[in-house]
Amino acid sequence: MPDTIRILVTGGTFDKEYNEITGELFFKRTHLPDMLRLGRCRLPVAVETLFMIDSLDMTGSGRGLILKRCLEAGENRIVVTHGTDSMELTAALLGPNVAGKTVILTGAMVPYTFGSSDGLFNLGTALAFVQTLPPGVYVAMNGRCFRWDAVRKNRQLGIFESLNPKPED
Repeated sequence: MPDTIRILVTGGTFDKEYNEITGELFFKRTHLPDMLRLGRCRLPVAVETLFMIDSLDMTGSGRGLILKRCLEAGENRIVVTHGTDSMELTAALLGPNVAGKTVILTGAMVPYTFGSSDGLFNLGTALAFVQTLPPGVYVAMNGRCFRWDAVRKNRQLGIFESLNPKPED
């Protein structure tokens, strides 16, 4: 049986809910157990909610807590759900400080509860990448995976891209 994968939940668009009266997005609870059930995940996972915030509100202490839990976790494979607006900043903290473990940060551009979310796909690919990539820190979005020090969010296109694109990219 494969090793347990630790999933650290931090909120982000993955877990946002829509208030039909005010039109605002808010956090209630994580959708990760529902997503794993819907995706028929058969992997041994341990889901741990660290906090539920928008990544624009992420502080150094929040990133520090993510780093602390990655270092303390007994698992060598970790997926971090994270808002996309500052995901690369958290990856930049984890990258040089986490050794001997494979850490994948992933998120969603559209909330899971909207039905048209990319979150389920991104979670599935993150779970695949965390099992197959060598130790290191990566960002996985929309079927692609990037090293922590070679990724950025292209806000004009709404995608993550490599800082070192190959000619075919």
